[in-house]
Amino acid sequence: MPEHTFDEHLAATYEAKWPELFEPAVVEPAVDLLAGLAGTGPALEFGVGTGRIAVPLRERGVRVHGIDISPAMTARVPPEADVVLTIGDFATTRVAGSFALVYLLRNTITNLTTQDEQVDCFRNAAAHLEPGGSFVVEVYVPELRRLPPGETVHPFIVTPGHLGFEEYDVAAQLAHSHHYWLVDGRLETYSSPHRYVWPAELDLMARLAGLSLRERWAGWTRDPFTGESRGHVSVWRKDG
Repeated sequence: MPEHTFDEHLAATYEAKWPELFEPAVVEPAVDLLAGLAGTGPALEFGVGTGRIAVPLRERGVRVHGIDISPAMTARVPPEADVVLTIGDFATTRVAGSFALVYLLRNTITNLTTQDEQVDCFRNAAAHLEPGGSFVVEVYVPELRRLPPGETVHPFIVTPGHLGFEEYDVAAQLAHSHHYWLVDGRLETYSSPHRYVWPAELDLMARLAGLSLRERWAGWTRDPFTGESRGHVSVWRKDG
């Protein structure tokens, strides 16, 4: 997962480019669920970014440690938020202590672009969890059913200020996300590779790491996960 993907310019414009992620209707249900899983124990966020979830979770009284590969992103976490930060690749970076909760949100597991890296991520989560602790992943369901026959590209957002397209390489199980923003009359573009992953594949990665599926919902409001769900929030528990 290259650091340059999350450079200073992206960090500075992150909230402006994805304002929907910071809306209370998005943040509060996630924080509620995560705080309940953490209980009185500490939490570890893989891909903490600018602290979108870590900061309000800390305000709820949960001790939070975050790992992120981008110094530019973590520099946006307010020092007074009392979130402990470590720079590193969350698939392999270890921090001291054990945690009641490890979580990885907003499709960030797909930034690990090989199956081996994703397997390592589950093993790293399990290594940080205390027995009975939970690993939570929020990720989209691959949109292959939305591709017309013979096509490889489909739009995932179309607004006057933001166009987003996913370009699938089905043989390699990769999708390149292409974004086009109109910012102050200027066109800004951004592309990044992602390894999309199916729920059943994630469950197998969890089993290899000694984790078992506890819950799977269609989103943070805990609606049932069905064959029509476009994403999921999954909770695996460390055995023992």
